[in-house]
Amino acid sequence: MDDRFNTIAGWVLFAGIVALGSSIVAGEMFHSERPEKMGYPIAGVEQEGEGAAAAEQPIEVYLAKADVAKGQQVFNKCMACHNADKGGANQLGPNLWDVIGEPIGQGKGFAFSDALAKKGGNWDWDKLAQWLNSPKAFAPGTKMTFAGLSNPQDRADVIAFLNSHSDAPKPLPAAPAAATAASDAKAGNGPNNGPQKADKEPVPATNGPAGKAAEAEAKKPGA
Repeated sequence: MDDRFNTIAGWVLFAGIVALGSSIVAGEMFHSERPEKMGYPIAGVEQEGEGAAAAEQPIEVYLAKADVAKGQQVFNKCMACHNADKGGANQLGPNLWDVIGEPIGQGKGFAFSDALAKKGGNWDWDKLAQWLNSPKAFAPGTKMTFAGLSNPQDRADVIAFLNSHSDAPKPLPAAPAAATAASDAKAGNGPNNGPQKADKEPVPATNGPAGKAAEAEAKKPGA
């Protein structure tokens, strides 16, 4: 019985030694280095810190190229709560006819939240852009549940659309001069871009027969 147990134990030990040796050999043959970045890249998904959006410019830059028709398409998202028709009824949100220039959170027979009613001032291009970007950031505590429009051009298009819904639409502002200059510089249209003139025009050589003849011709009276 002891001999049989010893034989089985020996084979088990031998099998363990063989398995351990195989593992060591395989590890040496198929050794791989730890990658610098863990994880697997997914096609079409930008890595953190890559492709960061350019800094947002003043709303006037986007209003200068705003499209009322596109603004109407974006405004369709708002029509569950608002309308912009002249004489239109208030819904979950107030009627937005002639909103540019009207007092913030006041009038139209609508029960505005205290957060918005206490803002003060009138709706201008910039304040309306801030509101459309993030109502909760513009007026913390507002009853407005809309998350906002993250694309500044969408905001400008909607503002242009709302501005057109008025008896006297206001002229859309031009892009600030600083932004225009920066855009021109990027496009290569600045004063220091483009072909440069030489400080001095090249002077033809006067050596040789042809040069001397030209010089003599230039010295003639009336030349």
